[in-house]
Amino acid sequence: MKWSEICNRYPSHFVLVEALKAVSSNRVRTIEEMTVVESYDNPLQAWEGYKRHHKENLEREFYVFHTSKQEIEVIEEYFSGVYRA
Repeated sequence: MKWSEICNRYPSHFVLVEALKAVSSNRVRTIEEMTVVESYDNPLQAWEGYKRHHKENLEREFYVFHTSKQEIEVIEEYFSGVYRA
């Protein structure tokens, strides 16, 4: 789905999406195709859903957005520290 389709289908919701097709350029990740994994009314529930899905599927690319946004933008940040499991 495209972002505009998601906004029309889930107005005024937080959505957990999985990027199916995405490209990076100048530290900006552009999601060209995505699918809705879950939708939420509450941002805390959305982040809990994100953490649960991310923990179970580390290789998949998940994001949480609110459908009131006309456009979505993901700025890539690089982690350069120690990670503890």
